[in-house]
Amino acid sequence: MIHGILNVRKEKGFTSHDVVAKLRGMTRQKKIGHTGTLDPDAEGVLPVCLGKATRLCEMMTDKEKAYEAVLVLGKETDTQDLGGQILNETETNHLTKAEVEEAILSFLGSYDQIPPMYSALKVGGKKLYELAREGREVERKARRVEIRSLRVLDTHLPEVRFEVVCSKGTYVRTLCYDIGRKLGCGGCMGDLLRTKSGAFTLATSHTLSEIGEYLESGRIGEILIPIDAMFPDIRRVTIKAGQEKSVYNGNPLRKGQLEDGENLCPEDGEQIRVYGSDGTFLALYIYRRSRESYAVEKMFYNPE
Repeated sequence: MIHGILNVRKEKGFTSHDVVAKLRGMTRQKKIGHTGTLDPDAEGVLPVCLGKATRLCEMMTDKEKAYEAVLVLGKETDTQDLGGQILNETETNHLTKAEVEEAILSFLGSYDQIPPMYSALKVGGKKLYELAREGREVERKARRVEIRSLRVLDTHLPEVRFEVVCSKGTYVRTLCYDIGRKLGCGGCMGDLLRTKSGAFTLATSHTLSEIGEYLESGRIGEILIPIDAMFPDIRRVTIKAGQEKSVYNGNPLRKGQLEDGENLCPEDGEQIRVYGSDGTFLALYIYRRSRESYAVEKMFYNPE
């Protein structure tokens, strides 16, 4: 079984689920999961976790993301992008480049965003896009999102290409819709390219066909990112020979069970990466001062 993360460049026409399904077929293993949905018409960075790395999926979806998007002014659709049915069309000849760019940049910072009906969020146990396809629209609660960076790249009205860095849970489609509403002409999203997800960038991503070539040639290790590479800033600690069973059982660890443990002066809540005496990454542990020991936070040991 393959254990690690692949930085997939999702192409247009594939859902995130499609990418996972194709990788399951290519690798002949079931344990695979992605770290953040991309719309079918969107492309770009989609980190995919394989094997033991699937335990990282939830942790990685929290990371900030960066996109390049095209805002199309004068159109509103039911999906908030050009792939949907047009609901309203408005003239945009009166708009100036300056006022449009000012409206876009006004969204920098935190704001309350209402999730679109065509999304995978659940209301009453049912996904919103399922309700939307049934012709139903339900009330959605606004969610606080953070637009950490906004930069206009190109303006040819009624279209504007911009770059955005945002918190998890931000819908760029809805940001385009909200900008259009602020300008009074409506708006929707054209193209969307995710350029970054956490530590993963477009420059180091690979298409499914490229990944297939690496698999066929037995070189998948060249592009597979190790699990522990996701925690570069967390202290690495090796457990003493003969003490590994404590980790395998998920037991707390005391300093005396760790190599150079007597030199550790951890703060309450400080994490460590625990490795076996053979160099195998086993788990993330966190220090609990009240118990003077480390408690397991995330286990990656998996006997095969």
